[in-house]
Amino acid sequence: MFVKTRLITALAASAAMAFVPSVAFAQRQPQPTPEQRLDRLERQVQQMQRQVFPKGRPADTAGFADDPAATQSSVVTLDQRLDALEKQMADLVRASEDNGNRLRSVETGLGQLKSDEDQRISALEQRMAEAAAAPVAPAQTAPEPTPPAGKTKTPPAKTPPAKKTAEASPPVEGGPAATAAEAVQASDPGEDAYSQGFHLWEAGQYDQAISTLKDFLKTYPNHRRVSYANNLIGRALLDKGDARAAASTLLANYRTNPSGERAQDSLYYLGQALMKLGQPGQACKAYAELDAVYGAKIRPDVKKLESDGKAQAQCS
Repeated sequence: MFVKTRLITALAASAAMAFVPSVAFAQRQPQPTPEQRLDRLERQVQQMQRQVFPKGRPADTAGFADDPAATQSSVVTLDQRLDALEKQMADLVRASEDNGNRLRSVETGLGQLKSDEDQRISALEQRMAEAAAAPVAPAQTAPEPTPPAGKTKTPPAKTPPAKKTAEASPPVEGGPAATAAEAVQASDPGEDAYSQGFHLWEAGQYDQAISTLKDFLKTYPNHRRVSYANNLIGRALLDKGDARAAASTLLANYRTNPSGERAQDSLYYLGQALMKLGQPGQACKAYAELDAVYGAKIRPDVKKLESDGKAQAQCS
């Protein structure tokens, strides 16, 4: 018992001796700051969380989430933003569908336009082919330039000799008046110029006749033979096979001077040029205008030629 008492006394003394330096050391240590204390507490909490949640810290159940909890106003705001996004997406989808429909309509229109253009081009090519083949028709069988004796030749058509004579000199009433007119014509240089072009056309020299008649028109623009000259240029073009240029010249002679002495002739030969171009319907329109504009004033020779032209074009 005595030994045990002494042992306890010795241990207490040694503990007291050890505690005195530690207290003195603790008194020498500075007190921790609040930040240090908070850091220590956070480390302790993290250690506890790792023990409680070994698979990682949960998002919301631990109560240590950094983000604040959602409120009703924030939920309403999110719903509004979602509604706005859905509306914008619907608008974009609708605009995309509208653009698709427009593109399909444009493609359909372009396809129809291309089809129409192809048909028109095919029709024009067919007309050009018919116009190119038209001069081969037996309407003009006159040989190359021949002497003035060409009046006695026998062409396939019945009317050319009479027509050419009509171009040379219009009818003049009364014998003495005719003699006086011939005397005036003999002393008229414009008449001589026109007659030169007429004789070239009569001889089949169409290019020279056209050139001579155009010079006549430039030199004598107010001569009484202007209507004759323009009509004869159109006939020369038709005789040489240029039906398109002939139609343009003849139509211009009629329109610019419908009261000219050869305006009705130009309408008839316009119909002939249109027949050469493979357009009998347009030729019938030219003949109909001849009847409507001149009626009973049409000369008998032109009337007969028109009747033959209508039969050829099968005008109703």
